[in-house]
Formats: sequence, structure tokens, C-alpha cells
Amino acid sequence: MRVSKGWGNSSCKPFRTKRLQLVTEWLPKFTFSAIVRGRHLPQSAMHTSEASFTDLKHTRKGTVVYPRRSVGIVPQTIAGLSFLLLIVGTTHATFPGRNGLIAFQAQTDTGIQIFTVHPNGQGLQQITHVNGDAVAPDWSPDGRQIVFEHDAPGECANVAIMNADGTGLIEFPDPTLCQLDPSFTPDGTRIIFDRFDPTTNDEAFWSMDRNGNDRQRIGPCCFDPNASPDGEKLSFLSGPTGGKALFTSNIDGSNVFQVTPYSFDVAVKQDWAPDGRHLVFTKDGDVLKPGVSANIATINPDGTHLRFVTHYQGGNISAFVGSYSPDGKWIVFRLNDHGLFGLFKIRPDGTHLKTIIPLSSFRPRFIDWGAQPSEADDEDDDAN
Repeated sequence: MRVSKGWGNSSCKPFRTKRLQLVTEWLPKFTFSAIVRGRHLPQSAMHTSEASFTDLKHTRKGTVVYPRRSVGIVPQTIAGLSFLLLIVGTTHATFPGRNGLIAFQAQTDTGIQIFTVHPNGQGLQQITHVNGDAVAPDWSPDGRQIVFEHDAPGECANVAIMNADGTGLIEFPDPTLCQLDPSFTPDGTRIIFDRFDPTTNDEAFWSMDRNGNDRQRIGPCCFDPNASPDGEKLSFLSGPTGGKALFTSNIDGSNVFQVTPYSFDVAVKQDWAPDGRHLVFTKDGDVLKPGVSANIATINPDGTHLRFVTHYQGGNISAFVGSYSPDGKWIVFRLNDHGLFGLFKIRPDGTHLKTIIPLSSFRPRFIDWGAQPSEADDEDDDAN
């Protein structure tokens, strides 16, 4: 079970436990095994070059120097050019936009449900009331719909989509499969998700249209797939519990590249900057260690220019990233402070920390900041 996403004791727990066992077998800690169509690639099919230490000699606070191994993978051809065009679509419509509502999951008396709130903290609203858990919300690029994972009792996870206010809920169940971690492509026409078949132990990222049809296999796996704003790349996490790393690939699953080392223990939530130049993630956040604080960092997609946004120490205070704001000026995150939790926003350079939801026992998780629909009323600049 991926504890970092905050799942409860749903019927998917046995499947998730099995998935983690498989991931541990496929990706031993501090090593990398390529996965294509659910299979190991032989060692001879991988090329690994020892790169010189990445030179990050910046004097700005928060920049560190760490050795990084450049890992290249020669993946099996997954599909032809027609499939690549199908996945990318018209990528002129990308994720950047004006700041709208923030969505997240939180525990309630009736399971985990999805909430929305304005960036100024007003209008907190629970928008799902499903049987079981509603987790991992992701906004459509136009800010009108949310796709999420529904973990219903007695069933494995499936993908669901709804309007921004929770109405018009549609699900795409498949009783033989687990469908997890859905997210939209930049043009909003397709949904990328993680598909696990418990009968064959096969797991890979897939895509489908927003009606649940035209399903196509992409290839890699296993956590939180996100398309880049230009529609050309895919970011995701892989690795065993307590040792996950951030990866990228082409949108068709080829050219997998390891962005961070497994020792970073990246939490299961990461995001692209709206301009596609950086990725934001949480270091030391998948499995919390005594005396170690989780912190938010940004990094270039090629693994260079690591810079910390937060600098908490000692383990009593930690920061867990949600996403960038659509205008790229903010990063929204959850702050854990001595057993209390709050929703906050901060500039990407680590300045101007602002409270959205004050510290309390209410725990926002898997946070995603959506765009404002074009016809929506203007909000005060301070609310954005």
C-alpha cells in the first residue's frame, strides 16, 4: 500500500501490497532495472555511463552538490509514430493558465474524499461523497473537470471523472484490473493512468480517451504519471518503498531517464512547472525517518540544478509538495508541523510563505492546483 498517498483500508490494499512487492523485485534499491511491457530488460539492453559529478556550484542558498549517475535505457519499441501522435494530440493547449481552485484528498468519517478550496483559503468544499475512497485528483487543463482514482469496497481501483463541483460523475471500471493515478494530457483529450493486472502481475502506464475508450499501452510504471506541458515527456516515480526516484521518458514510454537517485526517497507526488523547465518533488518524503524532515525541491528534467524550496530540519516539521500554480508563480504544499497539518503556498524561490488552510488535524494530501475556466470571474490578485 502506498502510504504516502494516504489510502485507507480499502479492498485494493492486497493488490497494492502485491504491486510494491513486484516493484521491489523489478527495481532493487539503489539499482535500476528497465521495465518494458511488464518485463525485465536484460542487462545487456541497458547502457549506463558514469558521468562526472554534476557541477552545481551555485552560491545561492538551497543549492547543493551531489553525485549523479546518468542512466540511459534502450527500451523496446512500444508503438509507431501514429500512436505517438495519438497520445500527444494538439499540444498547443497546455497546462499553464490563470489560477483557479485547488483540489486535494482528505480523510473523512466516510473514507477519503476530494475537496476544493480557493487559493485565498475561502470556499472549502467537499465535492465527492463516494462509497470508499476518492484519491489522487488531477485537474483538466481548462479547470472544468477532475479525474481521480476511486477505490470502492470489494473492488480494485478504477478511474473516474467529474465536473469541478463534483457533479456529472462518470466511472470507467474494469473488474479484472486495477486502474490508478490518473492524469490528463495537456490538450485534455486523453487520460494517462497506471494499469495493474493482478492475474498476470503486469503493470504499465496506459492512456485512454476521456470516455474510457481507445486504450493504448505506454510502457513504464509505476507511480504518479504526469505529461509535460508541451506533451512531449512523461514524469513518474518508480522504486521500492523507502527508495523511490523521479524519472522521465518520452510520451510514448521510450528514452527513460533517471532524474534523481533512489536515495532521495521521493514522495508520490511531483509536478512539472507550467513552462516545462523544472520538476518539483519532495525529498525524503516516501517513508519518513526519525529526525529527518521532508523538503520540497526543484530540478531540471535533465537532473541538473537541484534547488531546495524549503529547508526544514529535525523531523518535527516537513513539507510535501502538491503542484505548481497554473501561472507558475506559486507552489502549493502540505506542511506537517508537530502533528498538525496545513495547506500553504510559497514562491518557487522559497520566499513569501502564505497560509491557505491553517494548521489543524485536517490533513490535505495529493494536492493539485487547477486553472481558472475562461468565463470565471476575476479573483483578487492576493487570492492567486
